[in-house]
Amino acid sequence: MNLLALDLATRCGWALLENGRLESGTDTFDVKRGESPGTRYLRFNRWLNEFALHPSAGLPRVELIVFEQSHHRGGAATEVAAGFSTRVLEFCAAHGIEHASVHTATLKKWTTGKGNADKAAMLEAVARRWRRVDDDNEADAIALLYYALAELVPAVVPSPPVGGRPSAGAGVGRISKDGP
Repeated sequence: MNLLALDLATRCGWALLENGRLESGTDTFDVKRGESPGTRYLRFNRWLNEFALHPSAGLPRVELIVFEQSHHRGGAATEVAAGFSTRVLEFCAAHGIEHASVHTATLKKWTTGKGNADKAAMLEAVARRWRRVDDDNEADAIALLYYALAELVPAVVPSPPVGGRPSAGAGVGRISKDGP
């Protein structure tokens, strides 16, 4: 399964598993002086389209996008995360891609054993379990990707329908995973 994991923030961490190959990194969606705050969302939309679709065919490269659930901490960080998550939901709906959000505490507990682990603990756990990276956003995206593979993918891959036809309720949507 091709999967994209996103740690949604101004400095967005991403991890892409495509055809068995893992790539990861970060991209920044700052608002430059004199720009409208909405410019970051226009950039993110463009990036998501270029990143998650095959350039020539316009078809999805991924079957599942998983991201950290935005929750209200207050301030600009919450606004940005919520804004990006709505764009991911819209993108998934437009392109028939499954999506899931994972609560931060759930991800931290699964990765480190402690639901309130700090950034350093997440970086260390990701380095120990999968690969060393220098950015906590990238580390969170890598952890999200492996969490999705372990905990969510079985729910995404449907069993073949009886008689070879999809059921009336089959479709794309949110994979439910409870918070902490």
